[in-house]
Amino acid sequence: MDARPSLALLYPGDRAMRDRADPAESRFAALFDAFAAAGVRAVPAVWHDDFAAEVAAQLRGVDGVLVWCNPIEGGRRRDRLDALLREVAASGVFVSTDPDVILRLGTKDVLVETRDLPFGSDVHRIDSLAQLAAELPARLKRGARVLKQHRGHSGIGVWRVEAVDASTPDPRLKVRHAQRGSEDETITLSALGRQLAPYFDPAQGGHLIDQAWQPRLAEGMVRAYLVEDRVAGFGHQAVNALYPARPGEPAPPPGPRLYHGPERAGFQDLRQRLERDWIDRLRERLGLTRAQLPLLWDMDFLFGEHAAGEPERYVLCEINASSVAPFPPSAIEPLVEATRARMSGGT
Repeated sequence: MDARPSLALLYPGDRAMRDRADPAESRFAALFDAFAAAGVRAVPAVWHDDFAAEVAAQLRGVDGVLVWCNPIEGGRRRDRLDALLREVAASGVFVSTDPDVILRLGTKDVLVETRDLPFGSDVHRIDSLAQLAAELPARLKRGARVLKQHRGHSGIGVWRVEAVDASTPDPRLKVRHAQRGSEDETITLSALGRQLAPYFDPAQGGHLIDQAWQPRLAEGMVRAYLVEDRVAGFGHQAVNALYPARPGEPAPPPGPRLYHGPERAGFQDLRQRLERDWIDRLRERLGLTRAQLPLLWDMDFLFGEHAAGEPERYVLCEINASSVAPFPPSAIEPLVEATRARMSGGT
């Protein structure tokens, strides 16, 4: 009998990927190696709804599971996977990230919950098309807005909206979807409502989040990678999904994210704020204990406006807790150690 603790690394794939199930071919090869070196028997658990029963049987036989699966994979929501993860967690298998923690931490609703915290911003929840039509024009008079579906990834369901002509009964707007390859278009408010209507379906969350546009977006986005409540690395992406286009030109494609360790110069003030204050404030606001925090998650920040001589201001853009990959190599060692501690009952 193998006495080592057993861990499944779950990620989406097809039948052929599951049949091969070769850690060396996985994008998590370095993580598999690190767990093996630490005395943990880590195995692939390739997931798809079509062979959910096989994965369920596999997860019931391990001590823990780390999950990488977007809210929507291949056009399918992860509802079936979430139900399975709740089931195996109830049987004593350690699961990260717990689906119910994702709903509290890893959706755009967190922007509303934390809008008065030091990293918060001007954010509102919109529950209907009627509310959108009634409230958005007035907020657009103060500047551009970003409308976000409550749960998504890769820019899907995220729209930048700016007023072009507000003098007509049906204001004209310049909008751009954040999904890769999208360009600016000029449409009316009613036409925007028709495009956004699916997001108000209860199956899609039933509401939108409206956040003020951050003019310093052109300076990039900073991603803080976290293992529990400690910073494990940083990512910096200079050109991102809603990067402003030059007049008469299409939006530039997103650039690469550059990865750095937690000691990266220039981000130490952000690290200190997170570790000494912000993460505690965040989890207390959401009613989470430290033991409920994901083993691997990240917080995306934009540079906010601030007066000369004041400290840098960081504005929360979103939190990712469903599928944080890739991540900097500096996150591997703390992730392995934290996973071993959680599976042994530590915090």
